[in-house]
Amino acid sequence: MIYLPIVAFALVYAAASFAWQLPLLVAGAYLIISLTCFVAYAIDKSAARNKGWRTPERTLLLLGLACGWPGALLAQQWLRHKTAKRPFQQLFWCTVVANVAGFLYLSSQLAPR
Repeated sequence: MIYLPIVAFALVYAAASFAWQLPLLVAGAYLIISLTCFVAYAIDKSAARNKGWRTPERTLLLLGLACGWPGALLAQQWLRHKTAKRPFQQLFWCTVVANVAGFLYLSSQLAPR
């Protein structure tokens, strides 16, 4: 059930790509930034365990906002990181909504006229 937002976004992305002929660069950006975001969560999880330098929550949220939220969601579930911190989760889901809204707006603007 937690993967539903990623599946839903994949369907929205496919529909937008079909309707507006999105360049492959958009998919590449989501993949690369999601991978970067996943790695940032993994580094932060390791630092939390070892009492090392932590990645600021703001950085994790900004990476999610900048197309990395699918990777963040996977990292949260697979690594069990940042899932119990309610204020962080609320901000995280706000960034997901903002990213998807921005994606839809910008995609519609990029559409050939």
